[in-house]
Amino acid sequence: MLSYSQGVVLNARVRISLDELLLLQAEARGFSLLPRQPVNSLLAGRHASRLRGRGLAFEELRRYHEGDDIRTMDWKATARLRTPQVRVYTEERERPVLLIVDQRQSMFFGSQRAMKSVVAAEAAALGLWRALDGGDRVGGLVIEDDQIAKVRPHRSRQRAMQLLHEIVRANHQIVPDRKGRHSSIDGAHRLNEALKQTVQIAKHDHLIVLISDLDGADDETQRLTTRLAAHNDMIVVAVYDPLGASLQGTPGMMANDRGRLHQIPASASFTEEFRKAFQRNLDRWREIFRSLRVPVLPISTVKSVPDQVRSRLGHPTAAR
Repeated sequence: MLSYSQGVVLNARVRISLDELLLLQAEARGFSLLPRQPVNSLLAGRHASRLRGRGLAFEELRRYHEGDDIRTMDWKATARLRTPQVRVYTEERERPVLLIVDQRQSMFFGSQRAMKSVVAAEAAALGLWRALDGGDRVGGLVIEDDQIAKVRPHRSRQRAMQLLHEIVRANHQIVPDRKGRHSSIDGAHRLNEALKQTVQIAKHDHLIVLISDLDGADDETQRLTTRLAAHNDMIVVAVYDPLGASLQGTPGMMANDRGRLHQIPASASFTEEFRKAFQRNLDRWREIFRSLRVPVLPISTVKSVPDQVRSRLGHPTAAR
């Protein structure tokens, strides 16, 4: 994934501070990160859940998927429809929240307002404060080019602060060019490593929020996401920069592709080809997540993150 190199196009806030993430606590209200649920249910302690398994009230009948509890099989419906059918129930239960926050080198890009890495940190803080305010356990994984910091879910402000500190630390470690090191290349595979670790933590009944630009996503990413979504609720916050979606080349402009600098051709054909390639990749992942019933929330770097979240996921009767 191409990103403009520092010093060529950089009219954005480069770093996030702990104080800024703390101030977002006041903004973490009036929205739900899962649009299929009522606003007051998401990340709100003991709330109605669409998690797989046995519960208190019947909600829907659907086709059997690998991993479903055989005790939920509806044999009459299976015989009638001639395909395995299971009954899905709602239940009152606490839901641990896991925030997967991307702070790799590919996130060090922004044309206006803020870098993608800063926007990801802001989105993570909103989710964290929303979870903590509702009494849910919250933890997370912070993806860096050369390591993954992990904070296991816990219902305490101290643990939440630990996660925020890890996000800020990682954010300040990102550099635009790591010459002589291979971490920027290896970082493309770090996304899947974080998902593998998430599989070990979130066996079932978690809410997983992946906040990333999906750089390096591949077939293994799809396999791991499928495994996670089978027994957990999941949402993808796709961070993007409009300039990165429609690359405009001017004479002498340079781009950084995982440590390698390239000159951007100043031609209409290159711009159109880049835009089409970006759109094809976006459409592919949208379809993959749609098939898994995983909502995708696109977040732009050029607008206020709380405003974008509320405009897309807000509820007209929700308290601000």
